[in-house]
Amino acid sequence: MELQLNGQTALITGGSKGIGLATARAFAAEGVSLHLAARDPGALQKAKLEIQDDYQVEVSIYAIDLGTTIGLEAVAAECGDVDILVNNAGAIAAGSIGDIDEETWRDGWELKVFGYINLSRLIYANMTKRGSGVIVNVCGTAGNQPPSDHLPATTANSALITFTRAMGGASLDHGVRVVDINPGDMVNERGVMFLRRYATKHLGDPDRWEEMTQDLPGGRAATSEDMANTIVFLSSARAGYISGEVLTIDGGVSARRAVI
Repeated sequence: MELQLNGQTALITGGSKGIGLATARAFAAEGVSLHLAARDPGALQKAKLEIQDDYQVEVSIYAIDLGTTIGLEAVAAECGDVDILVNNAGAIAAGSIGDIDEETWRDGWELKVFGYINLSRLIYANMTKRGSGVIVNVCGTAGNQPPSDHLPATTANSALITFTRAMGGASLDHGVRVVDINPGDMVNERGVMFLRRYATKHLGDPDRWEEMTQDLPGGRAATSEDMANTIVFLSSARAGYISGEVLTIDGGVSARRAVI
């Protein structure tokens, strides 16, 4: 299927690893030029060289703190005219209401909640002037089925799900689509970290984390590539009438009304 993405440009936050890097590679395979933003300059440079070597597309990198207004404005100033924005950067500490102090809570929200909102605000303004564009927010299933021991991320994801629906419900009037994907359990770096945490809690041994995936649909957790392929499709003209939609990608766990 021709996705009609060749020649477009995409900005991906958290683009140096995990879902962000897999998405960058998937876009590059479709001929999309890339802007990758993350904190680690070494990881960004490695990603840039590998993508350019494999796909011969233009890749610009921005080693910057996206949890600050200065960082967000700097990225938007450099690549505010992109066709696609993928809000993906975010690392929020896990814990219950009594586990996480105010500073830790605010730090996580500055990156994932206000980072998504403020970068969207800056890029959306240019998209509406042009009359075209796509914003994809990467949230998480904790916003659907809120576990009490993952409260900061649960609340953040819930807020961003509502943000997507509210924004995307009106954005197509201006030629822009706003969508959300909610990844479930995953076997990328961050996903394994949480699986190890659950294995410690339920099995008494973090190294038995792979056992936590056995009861998932298909006997496996999702990969970063599973998410990337969906993001690329949603960003394409083939999904041209989808806006304000929140797509959960967990193999059906949510449909079973159960969480790992």
